[in-house]
Amino acid sequence: MIGILGGMGTQAGLDFCNKLAKLNKGKTDQKYPLFLLYNKSNIPGRPENLSKYKKVLKSLLDGCIFLQKNKCKFIVIPCNTAHYWFDDLQKKIRIPIISMPKVVYFNAVKTCKKNSKIGLLATYGTLKTGIYNKFFDKNYKLINPNKFIQSRNVNKAIRLVKMGKIREAEKAIKPAVNYLIKKKCKKIILGCTELPIAIFAYKSFKKAKLSKTFLDPNLILAEASMKKYK
Repeated sequence: MIGILGGMGTQAGLDFCNKLAKLNKGKTDQKYPLFLLYNKSNIPGRPENLSKYKKVLKSLLDGCIFLQKNKCKFIVIPCNTAHYWFDDLQKKIRIPIISMPKVVYFNAVKTCKKNSKIGLLATYGTLKTGIYNKFFDKNYKLINPNKFIQSRNVNKAIRLVKMGKIREAEKAIKPAVNYLIKKKCKKIILGCTELPIAIFAYKSFKKAKLSKTFLDPNLILAEASMKKYK
């Protein structure tokens, strides 16, 4: 059984579950994966609490222990910024936790040439902690939006998705995407799990899956989960 530590935010956790289901579309009920979603929405905000490391770690750890006790074989965390605590979580949990930035990196290797530019749209916390730089910097150049676009567009789009205002979020994120395309980025990582919702909410799953522009960490994590599940 797949253990999903969600609630960061709730829309993102449900998006991950939806992608797990759509990857198995057309099969019988019994062919769908067994999974347990713990929508632990009381975990302190990750970008806002980077300095309160132990407080956030304890809440994340409580969630992982719950999933471990309920006989999950491995854990996924559909929140990019939460992976700042990944190493310490894995040390304290007996079952494997799949690293979202790591599987996104291996996916990028398949389609991006060495030293190419890759855009990263993410929370301030994800950018500050360098959880993607840890994997990408050796072979790629990660490009982030400037401070103005980060504040006016990226942060705003993330906030709107959390509020359930998807159409407004879709409009808000467009200037940030255009900025990275003008910077000649070969791919753009949607490095906050709210952002794929803003980008793909009104497009088919097939279009999202076949996108030549975006790397969707939630979708990539769902695909990695299915490989490990089988």
